[in-house]
Amino acid sequence: MPPNRNSKLLRAAILLVFIALSIFFLWRWYLAPDPNAGLVYGNGRIEATEIDVAAKMAGRIQDILVREGDFVTAGQVVARMDTENLMAQLREAQALFHQAESSVAIANSQ
Repeated sequence: MPPNRNSKLLRAAILLVFIALSIFFLWRWYLAPDPNAGLVYGNGRIEATEIDVAAKMAGRIQDILVREGDFVTAGQVVARMDTENLMAQLREAQALFHQAESSVAIANSQ
């Protein structure tokens, strides 16, 4: 092959590589999907109101009906207490009351 032809082939190969790289980088720069698409940037501050929730009586929680961050309204039930111990105490108090009534009835009859 004459040296002139090799030189032309080398120039053509370099030109093709340059065009291919140019197309690739232009595609990456302009047409590639943006990884930050859908994100919003901004400055500011977040203000929140934190409210403490307390029960009238101490006890164990049986079921929580809301999740953190949920909106609730006044009077809405957010949790249920386990009332098994409280019901046992109520039955005990009722039994003592009936026993006292029986004692009073016995004392009055004597």
